[in-house]
Amino acid sequence: MSGHSKFANIKHKKERNDSARGKIFTVLGREIAVAVKEGGADPANNSKLRDVIAKAKANNMPNDTIDRGIKKAAGDASAVNYEVITYEGYGPGGVAIIVDALTDNKNRTAANVRNAFTKGGGNVGTPGCVSYLFDRKGQIIIDKEECDLDADELMMVALDAGAEDFSEEEDSYEVLTDPDAFSDVREALEKAKIPMAGAEVTMLPQTWVELGDDESLKKMNKLIDLLDEDDDVQAVYHNWDE
Repeated sequence: MSGHSKFANIKHKKERNDSARGKIFTVLGREIAVAVKEGGADPANNSKLRDVIAKAKANNMPNDTIDRGIKKAAGDASAVNYEVITYEGYGPGGVAIIVDALTDNKNRTAANVRNAFTKGGGNVGTPGCVSYLFDRKGQIIIDKEECDLDADELMMVALDAGAEDFSEEEDSYEVLTDPDAFSDVREALEKAKIPMAGAEVTMLPQTWVELGDDESLKKMNKLIDLLDEDDDVQAVYHNWDE
């Protein structure tokens, strides 16, 4: 990541989320609802729900809020049906951007996403126009200050569980997995009492783009902020080297 600390970036994202906690809880609530609808309300028999619960806990979502979300999704036959939609496009300076959304109104979401790209000096492209620039991976971040194991011990636990790669940063460790192996690796680390600062299946850029002028930086920040403010947007991936 061009020398940037992955955990510092995670903390940066968390700080942004903390300033709008309602947004991240809305995002996680929708993910819980979709996971329950697809695989049932029992985490023991629903690996997707287990992963969402772990993600919710990493974002400081209270247990009772998680439980209420599961019960509501399981017991409400008239619950909103969310559709998964992915948008791809370019921001200022050719930055590649992928937007994952969960929505009950495709027209509203499409209009909002296009508006964000337009106001941020970018444009929405066709499906597949930038996704080839990313690798879909399971990513687990471990804060060094919270982990009792040294790098070698942690690496062996992760690799034995099926991880593809392990790397050490200044203040964190990163474990990468194949998306299909993510749940098994995350659960193995959880059973080993290894605290995780972040754990999710994500899109990792193969290359990074730097923005050198103030106008492009201003527009890119605006684009990201507008997407972050949209409740339908679940995740934004980009290859901007911040």
